[in-house]
Amino acid sequence: MKTVYFFFTFVTYMNYQLNNIPERPVKPRNKGITMVMDKGLSLRQTEDFIEVAGTHTDIVKLGWATSFVTPNLKEKLQIYKDAGIPTYFGGTLFEAFVIRDQFDDYRRVLDQFGMEYAEVSDGSITIEHDLKCEFIQKLAQQVTVISEVGSKDATKIFAPYKWIKLMNAEIEAGSWKVIAEAREGGNVGIYRGSGEVREGLVDEILTQIPEETIIWEAPQKEQQVWFIKLLGANVNIGNIAPAEVIPLETIRLGLRGDTFDHFLNLGK
Repeated sequence: MKTVYFFFTFVTYMNYQLNNIPERPVKPRNKGITMVMDKGLSLRQTEDFIEVAGTHTDIVKLGWATSFVTPNLKEKLQIYKDAGIPTYFGGTLFEAFVIRDQFDDYRRVLDQFGMEYAEVSDGSITIEHDLKCEFIQKLAQQVTVISEVGSKDATKIFAPYKWIKLMNAEIEAGSWKVIAEAREGGNVGIYRGSGEVREGLVDEILTQIPEETIIWEAPQKEQQVWFIKLLGANVNIGNIAPAEVIPLETIRLGLRGDTFDHFLNLGK
């Protein structure tokens, strides 16, 4: 398994001083991660995004299999690399290779594009879990693996014990983080079709899985607020649109109405 090192120092990167603001670890960080979904930004848009939100972005996912049809892919990846922002291809691309019996080709693609991270998922296809863990083990010798638990099919609802079992097995197999599936819309997996959090499920998962090991997909503002109120400013949150990174950071810091009162007692 590839070893990832993180350093927990803190910095105030605000433009002016405010008291009672939650501490945020500087990058690279192991907790408080914001994972952004890039669904097809141009090179210029990528540069603009990094200028505005790069400070607050920990890792970028090129959504599902968009990397297959993205023009200037190597150039885009280099822009992110030069900014110190890791990238990875969405798990659906992994599944597209696996369903075609092209796993070794997938590994070569990771090398071809200099990828240091990879996502292993089974949200669109059925993979025996032992086999999925074998994929994780093999890829963990090559890159840092992020695996995803949960189905993109809204009709497939897992019991909490199964989420816990799958997450534990994937962490043991070599996953650095496990993603709790929600899709781009935030209406499957850990959420009901309305986008409401399946609170009992989340509570059960947290009894067995360390919170810093999980990235909660939370594309909707209400979902982000819920997790920040539950787990604090430094909860790992994913599937964030590029334009929502700055708004999310203000929610983390209690500087938006939704969490305005939540951190005011810090230091008292």
